[in-house]
Amino acid sequence: MSENGIKRHVVGVDVSTELTTYAVVDLQGGIIAKQSLRTSDYSNVNEYVSALCEGIITLVEQNGGYENVRSVGVSAPSGNFVTGSMENAANMPWKGHVPLAAMLRDRLGLAVALGNDAHVTAVGEKAFGAAHGLRNFIVISFSHGGLGSCIFMDGHPYLGAEGYAGEFGHICINETGRQCNCGHRGCLEEYASARGLANTAQEIIQATGKKSLLQEVENITPQAIADACEQGDEVALETFRQVGRVLGGALATYASLIDPEAIILTGDMTLFSKWIIDVLRETFEANIFQNLKGKVNLLISPLNNSERDVLGASALAWDVKEYSLFK
Repeated sequence: MSENGIKRHVVGVDVSTELTTYAVVDLQGGIIAKQSLRTSDYSNVNEYVSALCEGIITLVEQNGGYENVRSVGVSAPSGNFVTGSMENAANMPWKGHVPLAAMLRDRLGLAVALGNDAHVTAVGEKAFGAAHGLRNFIVISFSHGGLGSCIFMDGHPYLGAEGYAGEFGHICINETGRQCNCGHRGCLEEYASARGLANTAQEIIQATGKKSLLQEVENITPQAIADACEQGDEVALETFRQVGRVLGGALATYASLIDPEAIILTGDMTLFSKWIIDVLRETFEANIFQNLKGKVNLLISPLNNSERDVLGASALAWDVKEYSLFK
């Protein structure tokens, strides 16, 4: 620890369906060291937590020592900052309420703050990214796994009474539409996500009978659709256009309710934004409340996708009240 007693490191943890990444991060947001484990290897959450804690302890001891770590921040699917739990995460193997923050705190002996991926991403954008200097904005987490959001009002995240505010992916856009993992039908996430893209492509092929390069692809992924777009495939192009129209309309409604300075798109699906963004912006401006036309910036996050979420988790860690068994 430094001479003035300030601990200069935190640990940021990003939990996704396939991979968990954890990193030691300094005061300036510099990633000192980073490691990962496969989330999907652990059907039992206790075994997962044991493996994660073992990995964190090893990484910390190799990079500055435990005495220099102040706290831990965690980004997790369906993470609730108010309770510190993952709650009914539709795409994860561990069902119900999983008190992940408490489990990590008990084993690591450090303060742990936990939020959902959109909340943590928004904290990271505020500290290091496109939201730096903004006070009222919405961050959209647009990823292979789903669609989430976080609202910042007057410089602070708005989480709602129970911590569930911003469940953008589970607003209903078609009550008789596609079945969602959450149990409902027609959720936006089923149209604006990797699986939503694949389903849209298949529906276009079936409805129009058009030939497409995607008919030769065993597993239709966003990258496969983008590759087909590069070759002028009309089904692939229309697939992205449909996603842009659906998402642009939903964002226009969101902005009309919240009146943000900006909406920031983040997540691995933004890698394909060149095929979506024009029609998204056009639909957004056509449907937003009249007095807000041209006043809400639609931005793509400048942060590196592989680092953004652990940086956001590290920023969340600095906000939690310090606690340590090692003082």
